[in-house]
Amino acid sequence: MCLIAAAGVPAGSSVADTTASTTLRVLQLNLCNSGRAGCYTGRSVTEAAEVISAEVPDLVTLNEICQDDVDTLERPFAGVHPGGTVVSAFKAAGDRPSGAVTRCRNGQPYGIGLLARLQSPYPRHTVHSGIHPTQDVTDPEERAWLCVHVPGALHACTTHLAATSAPVALAQCAHLLGTVVPEIRRSAGYAPTVLGGDLNLRYGGSPDVRSCVPPGYLRIDDGAVQQLMATTDVTICCSRSIGMRGATDHPGLLATLTIDGRRPAWAATALRRAPARVAVEPAERSPGRPLPDSAGQPAVTGR
Repeated sequence: MCLIAAAGVPAGSSVADTTASTTLRVLQLNLCNSGRAGCYTGRSVTEAAEVISAEVPDLVTLNEICQDDVDTLERPFAGVHPGGTVVSAFKAAGDRPSGAVTRCRNGQPYGIGLLARLQSPYPRHTVHSGIHPTQDVTDPEERAWLCVHVPGALHACTTHLAATSAPVALAQCAHLLGTVVPEIRRSAGYAPTVLGGDLNLRYGGSPDVRSCVPPGYLRIDDGAVQQLMATTDVTICCSRSIGMRGATDHPGLLATLTIDGRRPAWAATALRRAPARVAVEPAERSPGRPLPDSAGQPAVTGR
């Protein structure tokens, strides 16, 4: 997944207020790069690097990747943000039969990742991760969650939920949004919260992804199973799908958000160029289109 939110500064926070709004571009990618799935092409990381260079996102949430893929993609991500501080994180999925981690065909740990641009000088940040307590016992892969928390400024998360059982995926989604995120907020302070990921749940599905969306959150999707969610102190002005030229079985999902300028936020992001990639359906959404009702893209296959 992935969630998006902006929040007030807790007492004593060192993050400065700003009177200007902040634009935040969030990119969700499922790269099918384990080497084991039928959707594997060996080209998805290269394609993702090109998308990052063209679209200049401030936050990238990554699903179905090998651990070294994070380092590979961090280089072009840092290249488009020369004036900021870039952080990255990775969390391996569990492997039930071995009790260790799931591994890609090349032997590297397999799981989920995050790339984030922080304001500079940036406050300290912490990485939080874990394995969802509810799993489909018929699937050897144990699904994970991952969050990066910047006190008073940003809370960004991603997850890749169960593909073999929609009720299990719904329970995992509810655990992340209803338990994990609130617990981190209680211990570290409320911050703008972003979740993006392949939730393997759909708008209008059975169960419906909206069943795990907390009150006060916005939600958009790619017309299928990739979701972005956000609290209402962030405005989602528009979103669109990004064609991946057959390198993976999921499109990219790119959204532009505006964080309330009266609250602490990331360093402002200048949209330095027009989007260079060709969007696939659904077309870019206008501010007036209801975000919770996004649909229309053909369903993607894969996990």
